[in-house]
Amino acid sequence: MKAGFVSIFGRPNAGKSTLLNALMGEKLAIVSPKVQTTRHRIKGILTEPDYQIILSDTPGIIDPKYKLQEKMMMAVKQALEDSDLALLLVSIQEDWKEVNDMFESLHLSVPAIVVINKIDEANEQKKEEAFRFFTSKSYCREVAAVSALKGKGTNELTGIILKYLPEGEPFFEEDQLTDLSTRFFVGEIIREKIFFLYEEEIPYHSTVLVQEFKEKESLTKIQADIIVQRESQKAIIIGEGGKKIRELGTLARKDIEEFIGRKVFLELLVKVRARWRDNDLYLKEYGYQ
Repeated sequence: MKAGFVSIFGRPNAGKSTLLNALMGEKLAIVSPKVQTTRHRIKGILTEPDYQIILSDTPGIIDPKYKLQEKMMMAVKQALEDSDLALLLVSIQEDWKEVNDMFESLHLSVPAIVVINKIDEANEQKKEEAFRFFTSKSYCREVAAVSALKGKGTNELTGIILKYLPEGEPFFEEDQLTDLSTRFFVGEIIREKIFFLYEEEIPYHSTVLVQEFKEKESLTKIQADIIVQRESQKAIIIGEGGKKIRELGTLARKDIEEFIGRKVFLELLVKVRARWRDNDLYLKEYGYQ
């Protein structure tokens, strides 16, 4: 039996969350075309008869500008410290030299596999150039190629991962997919829809706090607060006559029902908390440890 912790690192929008979902065969991490969608370290537990891989999606590596981003980078640091193997994800369209500088700055103490993503967007010559570039780096044990969005190369990547995992007993029960609560994922689903529906600063100035999660006989009642920083942002979230927040609620409710397998009554409230992204008490309350 092989068992170990594998963390995915990379810049924002490299496709880390999409890769986690592809390897798991389940949608655990929310995704959007916007950068910095992932704020937490999200673990997915992949268990088969002869192995257990605990995968971690991590926030995109950035230079933090406020306390929320500092918390996000602390999640990256924690993942660096307790992983058995690092997956260094790079989009084939990125500037490889800049990405290499970032990878070198991680000062990895565990084996690393460079995973080149979005290979369907490049020709064979560019793929070969990318392989040669990263194979020559001292931190790189192997290079793998995937299209996380299309699920290509994920079986081969799993085989490479297993070569570097230690032997040992499983850390989690075989039917456990994650160590996070259903409430957490409900909040993430709502936040994903905010990224989908709203433009500019709104997704980055908002967060979601699930206040109530009650399973009744015929449905699950959920009440969640959407936190923003200004009254003008609250007005945008709600929309004219409440149109926008109803659309948000409808989209979120459908995905939540699919996720928990039950009918859902979803109530969304919008609250203003000035500068919550730089307030330690608010950040702790909203789950950013």
